[in-house]
Amino acid sequence: MDAKIGPLDVSKPPCSDVGSLPHNGTASTPLISSEWTLGRHLARRLVEIGATDVFSVPGDFNLTLLDHFIAEPGLTLVGCCNELNAGYAADGFARSRGVGACVVTFTVGGLSVINAIAGAYSENLPVICIVGGPNSNDFGTNRILHHTIGLPDFSQEMRCFQTVTCYQAVVNDLDHAHEQIDTAISTALKESKPVYISVSCNLPAIPHPTFSREPVPFSIAPRLSNHMGLEAAVEVAAEFLNKAVKPVLVGGPKLRVAKASGAFVELADACGYALAMMPSAKGLVPEHHPHFIGTYWGAVSTAFCAEIVESADAYLFAGPIFNDYSSVGYSLLLKKEKAIFVQPDRVVIANGPAFGCVLMKDFLSALAKRLKHNKTAYENYHRIFVPEGHPLKCEPNEALRVNVLFQHIQKMLSGDTAVIAETGDSWFNCQKLKLPEGCGYEFQMQYGSIGWSVGATLGYAQAAKDKRVIACIGDGSFQVTAQDVSTMLRCGQRTIIFLINNGGYTIEVEIHDGPYNVIKNWNYTGLVDAIHNGEGKCWTTKVRCEEELIEAIATATGEKKDCFCFIEVIVHKDDTSKELLEWGSRVSAANSRPPNPQ
Repeated sequence: MDAKIGPLDVSKPPCSDVGSLPHNGTASTPLISSEWTLGRHLARRLVEIGATDVFSVPGDFNLTLLDHFIAEPGLTLVGCCNELNAGYAADGFARSRGVGACVVTFTVGGLSVINAIAGAYSENLPVICIVGGPNSNDFGTNRILHHTIGLPDFSQEMRCFQTVTCYQAVVNDLDHAHEQIDTAISTALKESKPVYISVSCNLPAIPHPTFSREPVPFSIAPRLSNHMGLEAAVEVAAEFLNKAVKPVLVGGPKLRVAKASGAFVELADACGYALAMMPSAKGLVPEHHPHFIGTYWGAVSTAFCAEIVESADAYLFAGPIFNDYSSVGYSLLLKKEKAIFVQPDRVVIANGPAFGCVLMKDFLSALAKRLKHNKTAYENYHRIFVPEGHPLKCEPNEALRVNVLFQHIQKMLSGDTAVIAETGDSWFNCQKLKLPEGCGYEFQMQYGSIGWSVGATLGYAQAAKDKRVIACIGDGSFQVTAQDVSTMLRCGQRTIIFLINNGGYTIEVEIHDGPYNVIKNWNYTGLVDAIHNGEGKCWTTKVRCEEELIEAIATATGEKKDCFCFIEVIVHKDDTSKELLEWGSRVSAANSRPPNPQ
């Protein structure tokens, strides 16, 4: 269903020169205001949709556009150290606010940011990626420009973005700029995917009559379920689940894009089933729900969760993504004939019928009214559950263990905090954290780009100023994107980063070890102190034992609670979670399957 943006029906001036008087010299047509510009319109649109912080790296093709962003009340331009981090920051901002934006320069900036945009695409995040493009007069000529690969064809960048954005707009004339910009932004919101907007560098400051008023508010046609399909899907699903003995519910990451987390909780409340979440959906449903049993991740699930899910005689998965990572090397013990798979606009029931044009939130809400209450699976979980033990108490000055570290991070969590988990062993350790009501949680599982968390932490903290962000980052990942600690300091953020220094790419070690997984050790606190350079509020420390960790956390949450805090935690290179050991061996087996016989 197409989005419709109310265009401004403004008559064109009687001559083609924008801002000119009529040729008869009379003043019957007023001059176009100097404020009626493309740059101002785009800036106001970003404020209107909630992308109030735009993450940028300047370049000669976008400088005039940046002037308009700076001039716009309600819009904050956040300068980043590189384009990749600007894209990651827009991703993190979108996770908190629902939409994010970044602006870079042509090709050298665009191709640098594209990895972050691909990650946002994989996670269904609406990110507006704006690029300052070549002068409009250069299109269609045979000129070769700087920041290109030396060909007169300027479409290379846009073609690269075609597979990682849901809409691309190359704005190189003013007559169509208004429509192109509004269509791009509305498409991002409607599809919940990134879009690409290239704006010629000579256009942002030129007045044009299509920008002559306050932007007409967006009017995006709502997506609706097919009523008959919805009724039929609910009827078949209710019959399927009501005859089951011990059914369960499992939430997946597409609950976010379907905006169906509330409907999923409504269903869980109504039916009484045991409730689990896939790892990439952690944080989308409150973990204090009375029937919550943990993370379902096959062999590396939280304790007793997989046993309940995989022994169920019926399971409803809402918004799942099954890939080699989430399936632990394709080792999940699930049977299609027992499953109902609910996607954002489609329901598939076991080996039976499929129903299209059925929105997830409508289906879950309607199903909640048709299911019999059945607590059998949760009662079975409660019957077999054994409270997890606590790590052995460390001896005085004993080398710190990772499980002890996360025991103390658990105690830091509240509704006023949010957790960002970097790709690596932090995935598995953070999965075991029990999130208090209101505590945010984000990680990037589908794309799994190491270094994502630094930029994402910057963006998330900029969006969620009411929360203190706690980021858990491995040393290998941190080396990829460390520079934008600088931007966190410039923005006055009070994030706490736990830098887990174990000497390399531990997640890769457990999949396939080799000398390439060992990295050069840095003095990480020294690096952050150098970046701080006496400007802003910053506190750093190294910890090697539990006593030092306790003292560091007390300082970070007490005396330094209004500072950016960087805690380097030094642990043994082989100190990994048992879940990573199991997961790594299974992913390794999947990766090393021999070719099928031809």
